[in-house]
Formats: sequence, structure tokens, C-alpha cells
Amino acid sequence: MAKRPLPGINTAAMADISFLLLSFFLLTSSFDTEQGIPRRLPPPSDEAPKTVQVNQRNVFVIKINFNDEIFAGGEVIALHQLTERTKEFLENPHNADNLPEKELKYIHKIGEYPVSKGIISLQNDQNTSYNMYVQVQNELQRAVNELRNKVSLQYFGKVYDRLDTTLQNAVQKAVPVNISEVQPSAFGKDE
Repeated sequence: MAKRPLPGINTAAMADISFLLLSFFLLTSSFDTEQGIPRRLPPPSDEAPKTVQVNQRNVFVIKINFNDEIFAGGEVIALHQLTERTKEFLENPHNADNLPEKELKYIHKIGEYPVSKGIISLQNDQNTSYNMYVQVQNELQRAVNELRNKVSLQYFGKVYDRLDTTLQNAVQKAVPVNISEVQPSAFGKDE
């Protein structure tokens, strides 16, 4: 008895289905995209950087060493303490002589407001972990957000995120973010 030839399977339809399934999954899937830390950078300039004299009381130095220890104001602190220390520094509620000066400025929609001249100087070691760096940045941003919410509620009766752009700009002028990041260096526990 002679063997019958086996019928071939048409795979063209399966290729089309595979392509459609692949397209469906690519279009409906979400990919994790890394995002940076939002910071306002100065505009590019051809001029050499100018040296600005800053009163030492207006600078809050935060250092992160190679062991991910945080030094703020000359002492070791825990990460969870950083928000409150930063808020106290920027706000200077009792006009202490060791905290930043305030400058009375006219801000549209707010009026005369004492704006802090405080600058946060963030310094980290070359071996500081990225995770700790991001956590410190988050705490600093949390402090600014809480101060902005306080001003927003005081003047406009709403939290900062619920304000329109004009009012948000006014609050940003009342509570500016002045963070200076220094080139990473090697420093130890004695710094």
C-alpha cells in the first residue's frame, strides 16, 4: 500500500494572528520609564560664573557620607528628621539669629511677604547610594511642599496643588526652592 502524502498546514494565517497578538500586547502594555528629579537649571551662559557672597546663617548644609549617614547643621540626623529641620530652617518662625534672614517682598496676589533667603547646600560623597540621594531629595521636596501648602491655606484657603497657575506662581515666589548641589567629594564622619 502506498503512503498518502500528508496535507500541508497553511501557516500564513498563524503568522498574521501572531503579529496581531504581538501588536495588541505592545500597545496595551505599559513600560516603566525612569524619571529624573525635577530641578530648574540656570540658563546657559558664556560668562564665567560669578562669585556671590552669602551670609553663612542663610546656608543649611546637608551632607551624605559614604555610609549614607546624613549630617545636617553639623550633627548626624535620621532621614525622617530632615523634613522638619528643613522646614524650620526655611521658615525661621521666630526670626532666630542662627536661621536665615527674611526679605520683605511684594508678591502679586499675596502682598508684602517675608521671603526666606535660605539656601540648602546638598553635598554627597562619591560613594553615597543613589537610593539615599533620592530619599534626601524627596524629604527636601516634602518640606517645600508642606511650607507651600501652609502659605496656600493661609492666603487662599486651598492646598497648593488645587490652586490655579497664577496663585501657584505667587506661592512659589513666597516659598522659593534654593538648593545648591556641590560636586560629589570624599568626606568622612568627621565632616
